[in-house]
Amino acid sequence: MAVEEGLSIEAAEETAHQISHDPWYQVGFVLTTGINSAYVLGYSGSIMVSLGWVAGAVGLVLAAAISLYANCLLARLHEVGGKRHIRYRDLAGHIYGRKIYALTWALQYINLFMINTGYIILAGQALKAVYVLYSNDGDLKLPYCIIIAGTVCALFAFGIPHLSALRVWLGFSTLFSFIYIITAVVLSARDGIKSPPRDYNIPGSKGTKIFTTIGACANLVFAYNTGMLPEIQATVKPPVIKNMEKALWFQFTIGGLPLYAVTFMGYWAYGSSTSSYLLNNVTGPVWVKTAANIAAFLQTVIALHIFASPMYEYLDTRYGRGKGGAFSFHNLSFRVFVRGGYLTVNTFVAALLPFLGDFMSLTGALSTFPLTFVLANHMYLMVKKNKMSSLQKAWHWLNVCGFSLLAAAAAIAAVRLIVVDSRTYHLFADL
Repeated sequence: MAVEEGLSIEAAEETAHQISHDPWYQVGFVLTTGINSAYVLGYSGSIMVSLGWVAGAVGLVLAAAISLYANCLLARLHEVGGKRHIRYRDLAGHIYGRKIYALTWALQYINLFMINTGYIILAGQALKAVYVLYSNDGDLKLPYCIIIAGTVCALFAFGIPHLSALRVWLGFSTLFSFIYIITAVVLSARDGIKSPPRDYNIPGSKGTKIFTTIGACANLVFAYNTGMLPEIQATVKPPVIKNMEKALWFQFTIGGLPLYAVTFMGYWAYGSSTSSYLLNNVTGPVWVKTAANIAAFLQTVIALHIFASPMYEYLDTRYGRGKGGAFSFHNLSFRVFVRGGYLTVNTFVAALLPFLGDFMSLTGALSTFPLTFVLANHMYLMVKKNKMSSLQKAWHWLNVCGFSLLAAAAAIAAVRLIVVDSRTYHLFADL
């Protein structure tokens, strides 16, 4: 324990944010906030519609098991070479050198940028859904809602200096998640009971089905993984590996139950006509749907802050360390200009290409597969190879090669989907 505390003190000097401060259950709620964010309202449409009952259900459970395994591998590498690695890129750089440090950094920030872009699209969809409940004039279009959502996300980012400062907001996030998940499950169940038999056939031509199936596989891994596990693990109190594994088991057991409930119920109720935002399908009292959409909007604001925190940590540490507390004039003004600028770019891309399912697929392909599965297995192999049997080494190489091929196929499928949707609709589309 004394050694871990020494490593934590050394690591704390490398960052402007707090580390080694949070109990394992707070970290577990951070992870659970990620997997039960408003993205879960899209999994019925983006995963189940493309895969069907058998492949979709098996895929979700299998993806959870594989993701838990890969994340535990990564968590066990948090302290390597007598040093605590509080950033993904630092761990990769320690194992491979400077070039892979830069590549990992690029992959991670592409991953987080696209996740945050998706969150802003989601928040915009939630706002538009509220507007449509009360007016059909079409004046408030999706790009305008996305701009409003981006502005609110920026205001929240100004007031929350670092990941550990979320604290009470994680409780609110859980409450908001329960509101929209319970609403979606209950209203979907009611609609499903009243509706005639649904069509569960996978839509599209044979060629289209191949691409949508590959894209759905990328969505499966996207659903469970953050791409920033070392940064989250940096906040946990020692013993950091044991506590992080507790948080991961919480995420993938209890934390995953709401995701399964809303995904399966939504698909059962609406079949192949399920939309990429489930609350657009459900029918029920206007005030209930309003509350659910507002809850989805507010939870998205909190969840985005989690996934933007590695970028904020880098900028704050590199450029924004000023005297005084987190709310001194220097530090607050720095957050306003720098975080505001970052979220402005996010918001612009979200409004330009508001195709949520496609962003999920592309994020899973370009970064979730490489960061969570390919790199985690290979790094573990590099660090532990002298303690492994030939069979264990072969297993990790199989994971590295298999997930590399899946990542390449999923990237091609996701780019094709974005190109097709861009032709079908247009830039700044009002979906």
